[in-house]
Amino acid sequence: MSARLLVQTLRNPTSLPADCDWTGLIAAARAEQLVGSLAFRLEGRKVPERVERLLAMHRADAGRVRVQALWEAEMARRALAPIGIPVVLLKGTAFHAAGLEAAQGRNVGDLDILVPRDSLGEVERALIAHGWERMKEADGYDDLYYRQWMHELPPLIHRERDRMADVHHTILPLTARPKPDAAALIAASIALPDGLRMLSPEDMIVHAAAHLIADGDMAGGLRNLWDIDRLLREFSRVDGFWPRLRERAGRHGLGPAVERAVRLAHDLYATPIPPSWRRWSAMDAPFKRRLLARNGWGQPTRPVTRFGFYVRGHLMRMPPMMLVRHLVTKARAKPDQSVSSTPISSE
Repeated sequence: MSARLLVQTLRNPTSLPADCDWTGLIAAARAEQLVGSLAFRLEGRKVPERVERLLAMHRADAGRVRVQALWEAEMARRALAPIGIPVVLLKGTAFHAAGLEAAQGRNVGDLDILVPRDSLGEVERALIAHGWERMKEADGYDDLYYRQWMHELPPLIHRERDRMADVHHTILPLTARPKPDAAALIAASIALPDGLRMLSPEDMIVHAAAHLIADGDMAGGLRNLWDIDRLLREFSRVDGFWPRLRERAGRHGLGPAVERAVRLAHDLYATPIPPSWRRWSAMDAPFKRRLLARNGWGQPTRPVTRFGFYVRGHLMRMPPMMLVRHLVTKARAKPDQSVSSTPISSE
């Protein structure tokens, strides 16, 4: 399957077979949002000319992605500076702002930030005053659902730049079983030169693992796992990293999720990890099958496995009875209240 070929190529670019299925490899990379990362991994390798042209285009585009991501972060910083609260960059924007190895070829869609929950009102008003607009109908069901149960405000979009901002107050929905310590995430965050902040190295891994394992149906999982591989390789060069990671994962109630994510990164991407983290669980196998469920056309495969993780993702986000009420409410929604907007899929 092309998902396996993609993993193998990212893991070891010298392992490309002579009869490489380039169509399948590129299709899988695009579907998993890893084509930029693949382009940099294959830089300098001998590939067909048509493939090299495509990869070169993605390498060139990486500079634009970085500039755009950092500009959105700067616009948010300017809007929120008068409030005087800590603003923590998350995910791809944080990687680029900190110059991390995980940023190489990493696409960035939305601007994701973390702020104290008691400052959400001030933050939302400040962003709206600087050109962001609500995407959900005020006081509509989705809007109320976000505000009562989710880990973020309803999404905002800038009226001129057409770029979205997701304002988080924690890293998992309030209905989820794990309860990360949001205050501890912000307290341990690290200042960046531009006045913004990023999560500590350990908390950055915890957040990535939470997003991969404990939040949603693992859509885009190979990209999330690649983030974890790159971050672990960089952060683990500092003495004492692994004990600190275990301690922070436990503090946020995400020890099992972090351990599974680390094992999967080791298994698929050969991420170097200590022997004490290699205790494979029989339950890791379904996660691996889900991650690799993509064919040579970039299309999803293993529908039963995917559906199982779809159900699992919903059940992890809310108790069964609450989920039933939520789905019934959405089913009764008016035609203009699209079920696709239901905020129970992965962020």
